[in-house]
Amino acid sequence: MRNGANAAVVDPGDAAPVLAWLDANGVQLSAIIATHHHADHVGGVAELRSTYDVPVFGPAREAIPRRTHALSEGDRIEVPGVGLAFALLDIPGHTAGHIAYYTTGDVPLLFCGDTLFAAGCGRIFEGTPEQMWTSLSKLAALPAATRVYCGHEYTLANLAFAQAVEPDNDAVRARIASERVKRDRNVPTLPSTIGDELETNPFLRAALPGVMKAAGAHAKRPMASAVDSFATLRQWKNEFR
Repeated sequence: MRNGANAAVVDPGDAAPVLAWLDANGVQLSAIIATHHHADHVGGVAELRSTYDVPVFGPAREAIPRRTHALSEGDRIEVPGVGLAFALLDIPGHTAGHIAYYTTGDVPLLFCGDTLFAAGCGRIFEGTPEQMWTSLSKLAALPAATRVYCGHEYTLANLAFAQAVEPDNDAVRARIASERVKRDRNVPTLPSTIGDELETNPFLRAALPGVMKAAGAHAKRPMASAVDSFATLRQWKNEFR
């Protein structure tokens, strides 16, 4: 996030590229924002904080290096230097204390770490399928125009799985084509939008009859609930090649 000569960094796994970018662009770091404790999201925090005396925002229920502000759902923050205010959402599942940062406005923004990916979701390391489904449902309820900034560029691999789940989904087919063009040009596929995800992300669509049928066919048993369908899809994705 940049506003003129100031910028805030979200989930810096490595300090070096952040420092190089700040130096190359003549920009000062004004804040560090963390969604969860995994090293590929906070590995650069300590070095950045040693170089720049700035606030470090992070989840209250996880150990974040050099954290200055411990956050959970219901909190609101103003990010210094960039002119943005965020509401905090608890979205456990990938990790126990994972949080998301959401700001409304003409173009709503969501920084969701590794809970929701473009056309996918994170693995369940510390939570339960019920928690992850609840977290994803919370994000799915945000306005369709919300821009989704997730933690990794996994979009094409996720869309391959989405097509395996819903081979007749025209939106998935069209998205594969458009995202492949971006990657061929070395352009990121991110951000996506909540609207994109509702049309093409099998994990947000786990309660739909066609997706439940596909999950049941894979598991060779009927799905008992949306959570059962979601958990089956997540296990299927873990093994998908």
